[in-house]
Formats: sequence, C-alpha cells, structure tokens
Amino acid sequence: MTATPSNDLSAWERLEQGRQAKASNGGYAGYGSPAFGQRSIDGELVDDPEECRVIELIRRHHKSGKSLQKIADWLNEQGYTTKRGQPWQRISVKRVLDRLYGKVSRISGVTL
Repeated sequence: MTATPSNDLSAWERLEQGRQAKASNGGYAGYGSPAFGQRSIDGELVDDPEECRVIELIRRHHKSGKSLQKIADWLNEQGYTTKRGQPWQRISVKRVLDRLYGKVSRISGVTL
C-alpha cells in the first residue's frame, strides 16, 4: 500500500500540530538537539549541570572583555567540547551568549 500525497501532507500537518501544541505547553517538541545547557529526558527539557557550568564560564569570560575567538580558544585549551563533541568555534560561543542574553530564544526546540 502506498501513501498518497494528500495522506502524506495530512500526516505532516498532524505531526506539526502536535509539536506546536507540545511547545506551547512548555514541552520539548524534538526539533534537533536541545540547546547547549539543556538535555531531553523522557521528552522534557532539563538543565545539564556540566553544560550550565560551561555557560557560566563563557559568561564570565565575555564580561571580562575577551573576544568570542579568545573564549573559544580557551575552552578548547581546557578540553571543553560542544554538545556534539566538537571543538568550540567563535560562532558556537556567540550562539550560547545570544541565548543567554535573550537575543535568541529557543524554547521547546523552536527558535523564536
């Protein structure tokens, strides 16, 4: 049995409606991996203590006037990696700071 395009679209619409409903209720809708500093446990976002410590280090270095690149270099020298185990880059640090200072809000997997 093959699906028709109209059935595929309605299934997609149902999935999207479910994700939006979950997001509007504060749940994690599962769009990609959670933001740095969070993880998903049983479909709910919770703080990741180790990543939250790294975010605090990034915040302190940024407040002291260090450039994004210098912060990334320092994190790499100290052996910290991103959520996916990659070395830190300037843009990775910027994204953490943007979320921290409210320039970009990523709630329930949806970037607002």
